[in-house]
Formats: sequence, structure tokens, C-alpha cells
Amino acid sequence: MTTTQEAAAEPSVHDRLTEAARRLAAAGERPGQPCPDPVNAAMIRNWTQALGDTGDWSRFAPPAMIQVWSMPGLVSERGGSAADEVLRMLDDHGYTGVVATNCEQTYDRYVRVGEHLRPAMRFGGLTGPKRTAMGEGYFVTWYQTWYGEDGRRVAEMLFRVLKFRPRGRRRAQNAPVMRPVTSPDTAFFWEGAKAGELRIQRCADCGMLRHPPGPMCPSCHSLERDHVVASGRGRVHSYVVHHHPPVPGRTPPFVVAVVELEEGVRVVGNVLRCDPGEVTVGMPVRVVFENVDDELTLPQWIPADAPDDEPPCDPGEPALLEIPLTPTFVIATALATRDFNPVHHDTALARAQGTKDIFLNILTTMGLVQRAALAAAPGATLGGIAVRLGVPAYAGDTLRLYAERVDATTLKVRGAVSLGDHVTATVKLKEGV
Repeated sequence: MTTTQEAAAEPSVHDRLTEAARRLAAAGERPGQPCPDPVNAAMIRNWTQALGDTGDWSRFAPPAMIQVWSMPGLVSERGGSAADEVLRMLDDHGYTGVVATNCEQTYDRYVRVGEHLRPAMRFGGLTGPKRTAMGEGYFVTWYQTWYGEDGRRVAEMLFRVLKFRPRGRRRAQNAPVMRPVTSPDTAFFWEGAKAGELRIQRCADCGMLRHPPGPMCPSCHSLERDHVVASGRGRVHSYVVHHHPPVPGRTPPFVVAVVELEEGVRVVGNVLRCDPGEVTVGMPVRVVFENVDDELTLPQWIPADAPDDEPPCDPGEPALLEIPLTPTFVIATALATRDFNPVHHDTALARAQGTKDIFLNILTTMGLVQRAALAAAPGATLGGIAVRLGVPAYAGDTLRLYAERVDATTLKVRGAVSLGDHVTATVKLKEGV
């Protein structure tokens, strides 16, 4: 066999990852070593003090702490997750960035101070490659289960991360949305948006309208152009509902639509002020202008019959919790949850991976969602927390948490920072501990 034939026969990186994922999933649940420490008051005290939790946890551990008991620590030979083989393979092939995206915990009962837990793990799955706002990557999912001394399950967790290949050049991370690329050909469009006008390029010779703007008329090839101001009315030509990956400044799910204007050209934008499920092809819409900051205004779309004034995000509702994310808070909470990933402690390393600064870890976010849920439903017992992460919660920002009772057993919790929603969560309540 020739060298070329040998190279062609060698499995691709994707094929090797897929085969490893298939094998790990088929292996099923794998028992782990007992947690290094029994459930103890000292670790509970460190956790509650770092997160600002003032509840009475003298007999039971806070349920959102469940993963803390089996975290390997800074120096350990205990091994890691059921996904370690896949995670190492991704590292070896340049997918060195990592960010948690989802965590779903189910609590069968609260664990008692003094009991010794035993964890077990199983591989969930691998999805990718996907193009994300962080870079190309793979979503890796695994499950962890904790058993009490009687062998019965006390809790289970789904955990999902994005392993991505950091880009060599990153956009400005202090922007609340992904910023468009501007050029001499498109400057008039963005200047119009700042002025509250939807400007469409027109050929100065044949009068043909065109969008996106370009240097030459596709009809008569003239280089002369000017623009018209569109009416701002149109209909949805096509659309997608975006769920993953997280996008800075947007809370999934959200709609990205191609709108056909009355003038005949088509323009892309988000459809706002309605539920994604209400958007349909042919739906009448009109333009609104979203002022992102002093430099950027985005044309967006709303239903044609929507009122002129958009209600505020939280009309008259103060935040249930307001937490300044000082560097000390970000670092202390990561340490209290036994998470030693440097992106939560080391600013230089975090920036090298393409982020603005150190940021909250997901274990802390779970604990803060618990705080909000118990503030909204004092005395309640939690049956589970499922979170989906949005924009990062960077050091120097402020996290504001809101809670809404859906029914007798369900709360919705939302946490927002200056970039948008950091977390959306569903919290299940039950009776008894």
C-alpha cells in the first residue's frame, strides 16, 4: 500500500471521536471511588459563605452542592468524568477551549451531614462539529449519579460542555452583541440605522434596488449608486429559531428571519416582541431600531400590529437578588465549589482562550439559582434544577436574579448581566426532605 493510500485509509479525527463516543456510551454506568470526604459542616460553611447563602444547613447539605462532594480537587489521582477519553482527544486535536452549557440536577433526597456518598458515571453523547460563537467545537454530555450508604440513589446530574477550538482573533468581548463588519459599501446602511432609517442601496443609472449593498449593480454593472429609504414594512420570507449555541446579547430561543420588504429586497434581522412559536412565513412585520450602544444600532423586526412602545424587560419588578461579581466573588465561589479550572481564577489564561475575563463557573450558577428559588419559595424543598447558560457572567459585572412561580411545583429563574441573560433555569419543588 502506498503512503497516499495509507493516509486515505486512516480514520479521520471525527471518525475516531465518534467511535470513542459510541464505545463509551455502550459501556454504561461505571462506578467511581467513594467521595473523598463525607458530607461535612466545614465544606458546607465555606460554600454558603462564598455564595452568600444564609439558610439553615446544619442537618442537610444544600442540594445544589451535590457535585462538590465528588469534585477531584486541585491535586488528585481519582480520575475525572466518564467523558475524559473524548475530552483528551479533543484537546489533542486543538479543541482546547471549554465552557459549560447545560446542567440538570435531580434530587431524590437531601444528603445528610456525616454520610459518605459514592458516585458513578456514564457517557451521554457527542455532537459535532458545530460552528459556534466561541469557535468550531463539539458538545460532550455525560451523567453522574450519587448513591447513599444504603446503595440507593440520592441525586443524578446531566452535564454538557462545549469543547471548542479557540480562534486566533476574537471580536471585542465587551460588545453586548456580535458586531457586523462595516465597509465603505455598507457604511450608509449603518448610518441610516442610527438615524432611524432603513436605507436600501439603489443603482444611480438603472434604478435597481439591491441588498446586501455592493460596489457594482448586478443588472447594468454601473458603479454609480445612491440609496432610498424603505417603508420598513414587509413579510417574513423564511426564518429559523436559534437554540444553540449561546449568542452574546440574545436569550435563546430567538428568531432570525429573512424579511421581504414592500420594495422587493430581502433583509435579515431578529423578530422581537413575540413568542418564537408565533412566527410564520408570510407574517406581516415592520422595522424597529435597537440601540445597542453609542456606535451600533440594529434594524430588527416586530409584528406589524405590535404597539409602538416595547414594555421594559421587567416592568416594575426589582431583582430578587442582586450580586456584584467582584473578582474575589468569582474566585472564592469557584474554590468553594472545588473547581480549579484556571478560566475562573487566571485572567491571562481566560483571555488566551478568547474570553473577556474570568467568569462564574456553572457550580456557582447552580448555587445562585438555588438561592433565588428558596428566596422566592421560602421553606420549599427542591426536587431538581435544570439550567441553560447564555452569556458569560464576567468579573466586574452584576448578576440580577428574577424568579417566577409557574405552578405549585415549578419555578422559573432568570439571571441577567450587562451582556444579556446569563442563565435560564427551571426549578422543581417537592414535599419533604
